[in-house]
Amino acid sequence: MLDLFMQPDTWVIFATLFALEIVLGIDNVVFISVLCERLPHHQRRLARNLGISLAVATRILLVFSISWVMSLTQPVLEVMSTSFTGRDLIMIAGGAFLILKSLKELWSWLVHVETSQSTHVRTGLTVVLLQIVAVDAVFSMDSVITAIGLTSDVPIMVAAILASAVVMVLTAQKINELVSLYPGFKTLALLFLVLLGGLLMAEGFAIHVNKGYVYFAMAFGLILELCHIRLRKKLALNISADTSKVS
Repeated sequence: MLDLFMQPDTWVIFATLFALEIVLGIDNVVFISVLCERLPHHQRRLARNLGISLAVATRILLVFSISWVMSLTQPVLEVMSTSFTGRDLIMIAGGAFLILKSLKELWSWLVHVETSQSTHVRTGLTVVLLQIVAVDAVFSMDSVITAIGLTSDVPIMVAAILASAVVMVLTAQKINELVSLYPGFKTLALLFLVLLGGLLMAEGFAIHVNKGYVYFAMAFGLILELCHIRLRKKLALNISADTSKVS
């Protein structure tokens, strides 16, 4: 195995897979952060760390189930002369779930629907972890299939997944704090997840959309929200200065 990682080509493949996993990790951390907001504060760190661990374990299991994953690229259903593979059906179902879940969270967030705190404590953590695993499995399907196309060496794929997991753990707390501290970031994150759900469904229906457009829109929205935060702070300072002068 050490000889494998001494080859220059291995590091090129590793860097490509690592970048792919980082992009996927951003989606996962955003989704995990939004879901953890539904839990009591003392459970959020535990749920976030368990969620990331389960997400990584899911991806590694998919890597070791290469033959099964590749079988999902074979047609299993035909509707009106259109064939659907197992992967397509997973993408459609997963995308629909992500859209419905994100819209539900967005609606609850905007209209301030409160649910019983005791219900969250009793069942929230288990439900959140199950949702994280289900959505991550959908997100991981494309990356695993792409990884198999790049290399057949399982150690390289596992190493890229574990390296990206370290980045996810290091950034998850900061992303969670931003989502909690600034309402605009949570709204932006939920809308981003709705877009991702739409992309997954489009992929399932063989409609290929460049994800770069979505990430560009997300980056633009992020910059816009940062400008709003800066302007609000500036306005608050001006009001404070005016109040001091009057007094």
